[in-house]
Amino acid sequence: MSTIINKLYQNNTIIYKVILFLVTSVAIVYLFPKGGQFKYDFNNGQLWMHDNLYAPFDFAIQKSSEEIANEKKEIEVNSKLYFLNDIDVVTQVKDKYQKSVSLIKTTDSLTQQQVLELIEIGNKTINFIYDKGFFEVLSQDKIFNKNDIVAVRKGNEVADVLFHSFLSSKQVLDIISNNLQEQESVYGAKVFLNLLSEIVKPSITFDEEYTQKVVNTEIKKISYTKGKVASGKLIILKGDVVEGKKLAILNSLKSESESQVWTESNYNWIIFGYTILVSIALLMLLLFLKKYRIEIYENNNKVTFIFFNVFSMIFIQTLVIKYNSDFLYVVPLSVLPIVLKAFFDARLGLFTHVLTVLLLGYIVPDSFEFIYLHIIAGIVTILTVSELYKRANLFISVAQITGIYMLTYFAFSIIKEGNASQINGTYFLLFAANGLLSFLSLILIYMYEKLFGLVSDVTLLELSNTNSKLLRELNEKAPGTFQHSMQVANLAEAAANEIGANSMLVRTGALYHDIGKMLNPMYFIENQSTGVNPHNDLSPRDSARIITDHVIKGVELAKKYDLPDRLIDFIRTHHGTSLVYYFYMKEKELNPDSEVDIKKFQYQGPIPFSKETAILMMCDAAEAASKSLVKPNSLTISNLIDKIVSKQMADNQFLNSNITFKEIEIIKKVIKKKLMNIYHVRIEYPD
Repeated sequence: MSTIINKLYQNNTIIYKVILFLVTSVAIVYLFPKGGQFKYDFNNGQLWMHDNLYAPFDFAIQKSSEEIANEKKEIEVNSKLYFLNDIDVVTQVKDKYQKSVSLIKTTDSLTQQQVLELIEIGNKTINFIYDKGFFEVLSQDKIFNKNDIVAVRKGNEVADVLFHSFLSSKQVLDIISNNLQEQESVYGAKVFLNLLSEIVKPSITFDEEYTQKVVNTEIKKISYTKGKVASGKLIILKGDVVEGKKLAILNSLKSESESQVWTESNYNWIIFGYTILVSIALLMLLLFLKKYRIEIYENNNKVTFIFFNVFSMIFIQTLVIKYNSDFLYVVPLSVLPIVLKAFFDARLGLFTHVLTVLLLGYIVPDSFEFIYLHIIAGIVTILTVSELYKRANLFISVAQITGIYMLTYFAFSIIKEGNASQINGTYFLLFAANGLLSFLSLILIYMYEKLFGLVSDVTLLELSNTNSKLLRELNEKAPGTFQHSMQVANLAEAAANEIGANSMLVRTGALYHDIGKMLNPMYFIENQSTGVNPHNDLSPRDSARIITDHVIKGVELAKKYDLPDRLIDFIRTHHGTSLVYYFYMKEKELNPDSEVDIKKFQYQGPIPFSKETAILMMCDAAEAASKSLVKPNSLTISNLIDKIVSKQMADNQFLNSNITFKEIEIIKKVIKKKLMNIYHVRIEYPD
């Protein structure tokens, strides 16, 4: 049992990667839309590049979404409007009129005969109005042509009526007014007919619910097909243009084929196919990391970060596709290469972006267009996005990326349609929204730094500020070391720029590489301003221990101030496993007859494991040694640099740093040139 546990512990990083690989693969396959795939790829206006296609089975020709939408619109425009004739309104108005007459009868001393006569006149007027139909004012807005025929529901009966035959409020008032003139001789008629104008109310109202119900019934009757294709019938010849009826038939065949492929019996096979495709893509990513980015591959935290970003992009894109595929291009996939380039490098960013786009291309409509657009945009992103700590750079890059999206889409549109009149302007708005969302990369970079402990150029810029707390303390306690660090930072930055390394990283690392010296500043010669050397009172072994301890103390101090691991790496490796040669030789002089333990005079390492840490080692040793030159000139400086770098190479200090001989020669030239500029001889001024 203990043997198994030991093996698991020894291979825990491999086991973690396998679990991460499996979990990510399963999660991505789960996100994929559950549907079969048509085996032919085609687009409107393009040539059919496959063999002659015959119908494999009987199927119906589906109407396009535009055709169905037009039919629905036509039904809504031409549908008959339904109005409700409320028969209870007549009874209510007559009852209210009779009550009003009866109420006023006593006050005006009307005879029974006069009351009956007034009621008869009122009822006649009411019957005339409601026989014609009195419609409400709001219903008038539903009709644009007064000569239209509308349907009127009266109880269970429906009758077609000309809309202009209904009475409006003005017409009702005119009818009552005319009756006043005709019945002027009747006592009290004027009063009661005026009263009637206040009592009558519309009986015809627009029945919106019933009208919509009829429209919905008609829409349900729409046929979604427009013909049938028999099995074995020729659909399209090789070289024909995919357009018109042929396009409709191909779309119908695609839809029918996908529905037939995705059956219960085929479910497991299709899932298995999805799994293979996703696994291959993720495996390629892991193999790329192992072969070309071994330091990232061996760091499970960084591998997790990369896989997490790939999954996040696929997750967001699939959500948008399931919600509404019209918003396909609003997802800012360019965020992925921006983020990966900020933390790692351009090549890894582009490689990961391409694999992610290829995976998404399998589940999006118009996959070739999608893949082409996003790969081109990813290349532009890698080429343009740099130095994110300069605020204007990201704005310019995002503008260029958005412009490329729009230009590429424009090209695809005119190829498909044959002209520019059919271009969908909505896509340009989506690309603009895509560009705006790309600025979220700055927020994501900040969040990822906190979650995964990574470092971007933005953070490096903040840390390289010499007014930061730790560097200000270094300047106060060990001013000589601070000046030395500044000089090394300038040398390292120039060298990194020449060989294409991360100049911001190496500059910041150089500023902090000697912070351990400020705990015992007087034991380092650059801080001995009084001429008193405390090493004179110590044994060579104790002196060597104090000198080598500045690396360990620097790491402890860096962790105390929460410096990122990428900067702590510079503190650990800037001396590698080199020897404190001066005190080692002094110990040998004092003890010529005994063997000196070399490990007591050696830094604990590790040796540099990146180009940036290797650059710092060379620049640090060169700058420190150059101070020992009595008469610095081009020859002495050149010989000194050659000697130092040759010694480091002989000690295998650059074995793990992935740096070439050519790059080392370039770095040496940069150091020599910079040191010559520092130690150049000025003209002698007269007394």
